[in-house]
Amino acid sequence: MKIKHLTLALAAVALSASAQQGFKDGLEYFRANQPEEARIILNNTLHDSTTDKAIAHYYLGQVELLEKDYADARKNFEAGLQVDPQDPYNYVGLGAIELLQGNRAAAEAHFKEAKARGKKNADLLTDIARAYYNADPVAYAKEIDKYIADAKKAQKNHPAPFILEGDMIAETNPGGAAAFYENAQMYDSDMTYPEAYVKYARAYFGVNPKFSINKLKELLEKQPNSALAQRELAEKYYENNQLTMAAEQYGKYIQNPNHFDKDKQRYVGLLYFGQKYQDSYDLATKLLAQDPDNFYMQRMQFLDLAALKKYPEASEVAKTFFAHPKQEFTTNDFTTYSEVLKEIGQDSLAVVQIENAIAIAPEKVDLLKDLSAAYSSAGRYVDAANKLQEFVDKGDYSTNDLVMLARRYQNAALSDTVPETSHELAVKGLDVINKVIERVPDNPRVLQIRATLTYVAEGSQDNETSYNAFKELVDFMDNDPENFVKLKDIYLQALNRLGNYAIKNKDNENAKIYFSRMLELVPENNDLRAFIEKL
Repeated sequence: MKIKHLTLALAAVALSASAQQGFKDGLEYFRANQPEEARIILNNTLHDSTTDKAIAHYYLGQVELLEKDYADARKNFEAGLQVDPQDPYNYVGLGAIELLQGNRAAAEAHFKEAKARGKKNADLLTDIARAYYNADPVAYAKEIDKYIADAKKAQKNHPAPFILEGDMIAETNPGGAAAFYENAQMYDSDMTYPEAYVKYARAYFGVNPKFSINKLKELLEKQPNSALAQRELAEKYYENNQLTMAAEQYGKYIQNPNHFDKDKQRYVGLLYFGQKYQDSYDLATKLLAQDPDNFYMQRMQFLDLAALKKYPEASEVAKTFFAHPKQEFTTNDFTTYSEVLKEIGQDSLAVVQIENAIAIAPEKVDLLKDLSAAYSSAGRYVDAANKLQEFVDKGDYSTNDLVMLARRYQNAALSDTVPETSHELAVKGLDVINKVIERVPDNPRVLQIRATLTYVAEGSQDNETSYNAFKELVDFMDNDPENFVKLKDIYLQALNRLGNYAIKNKDNENAKIYFSRMLELVPENNDLRAFIEKL
């Protein structure tokens, strides 16, 4: 089961990384199109001694640009220039703002300042091309092409312009984009541009997930400490429904100081789906200590406790979990709660939870089966039969569903104290079980249900009709001598009915035969032995 994507909230990154690695991870996250993660890391490492603060401000400004917060973007670029007036990149950032606001001349003046401070810098020229592309790829097509060409001329076979070319066509031509990213990888001998691997894997994932995963494994071999590489590989395992591999990779990734707490939450879920319920519960509990109102972690605590069969504890957690206002609960939340309530003897409340599940997902017809089972556990046998009949009427049922429906009618008929109603329910059950016999004519337990329903339909009387039904059942089972031991419970019921019919008709000879066979099955029953002797 593939399991679906879990709802997570961003949280602060751990702060114990070395400043240099943290700063580097921040740049990599931004260039790999994960700006929010980049912002968290860069803000957390901004004041560390080894951080290039001018570049950090440039990337923080770029994050604000993506959110169209031009005021905060400008503050960051200007802060970067205060740190280092000769830094060319923050001039590119100021130029990008002017382009986005329609001030082309002002933008070009800033770009000129940038180029004066960063001559023959392919990265810088590529960033200027990207600024034009982000502003308007159609209106500035000539400028984009010019700066990409200048970047390739300034530093031959530099990865940056190839990455931009890939980005420009990634949505419409993922195969072509992958080719550009592969060129960037080929020219990146010192692994300065890991985003080329990440973007390649994303572009190719829809075509060949295995190939994409192998590309990320290649990246991780070259950069074993990269949080980006570790996280991307874990994500791709998850997206490819390789949950065991995803859990293993997430376990490694969250040891990286630059992991995010939201990824710990994903790990909790993966541990659960990997049936490591105690580990999942322990981590969820640890995260709840930091964030007591975390809805998702409360859910995982509840599901873990239910899976561990700690039903009273699961019930207590459920009270808090289901008390959340304006949260979207799933059918699995409600059906699990129903199972928990049944296990602690609260069958009536268990029914309510299945009804809640059906209310939010009426299209999930299998929930009718769950509701039928809940009604049966609560002793509402007629309701149980009616709900399972409703499920069968939808058309997508199995032979086993028909067998269960017949049993539901049998229980309902046996429990009803009104003879007419009991008869009607038994007849409905007979109609169902006869359809089963058409499909499975030689199953003794199916024949037992028919015989029992026949007996109930006859007013629970040992008459000729019910006798014949049980006689047919016994004769069929007698075809295999091993059945006498294997199907002991069926024999005891059937032989008892046959013996009672014989007694009723003063046929003590046959009654003795039937009851003697019963005694063979329960030789410790002295009352039965004494009764047979009287016969």
